[in-house]
Amino acid sequence: MTGIGPVEPVDSSDREESYDVIGTDGPRLTDRWSARWRGLPPRTRRATLATTAIALLAAGVLLPRALSGDQHPEPEDTPVPWPANVTAWRYLGPAGLPEPPGTRPTSGRFRFAVDVRSGPPVTLQVTGAAFTGLTAHALPDAFTVHPGTTRRVTVEISVSDCSVLPQNADLPFLDVTLRNARAIQHHSFIFGRAYSRDLFRLLRGACAATPAPQPGRPTGSAGSQNAD
Repeated sequence: MTGIGPVEPVDSSDREESYDVIGTDGPRLTDRWSARWRGLPPRTRRATLATTAIALLAAGVLLPRALSGDQHPEPEDTPVPWPANVTAWRYLGPAGLPEPPGTRPTSGRFRFAVDVRSGPPVTLQVTGAAFTGLTAHALPDAFTVHPGTTRRVTVEISVSDCSVLPQNADLPFLDVTLRNARAIQHHSFIFGRAYSRDLFRLLRGACAATPAPQPGRPTGSAGSQNAD
């Protein structure tokens, strides 16, 4: 008589009864080593286990040290920044004493603060002042600013041709050449309302129209002009 009996619970520790076995494998190397191990005397087994434990302990200490170099590689060299990307100019105000009344100044001096945030030192040279008809240069002509520092510099601007100058404009700028270990760049630094006001005060004073000379008063008396 055949039939189906009650379902027995599966014991997860008994791997051969937890799944169907389809075919058989050939003899494996581990089977031969297992047979040899079982044939060794107990003393030899204990000695082998002790040697293996020491080897594993040494590997556990040395392996993390060997892998630490791979887990924490040396950082790559940071590229040198472009000089224009780390340099900033700030306008501080006019420099020098006001001109005496009645004079027509053709040049003026303006104070700036120059910052370099990072990277190697930056050497700067002012080459222009926004408009044709103006010339500009820093005092001294070329200067170097080190990273993390601020340098105050005076720029002298001179009027060379009033016929091509505007009488008013927004956001005037300075043309500057910057050089560091990476590159030489030409850059324009734009300034706000305070610099615009002070610069165009200079332009209006230098380019104001000269009043025409007044004709002289006639000499003699009215009676002298009468005919006899």
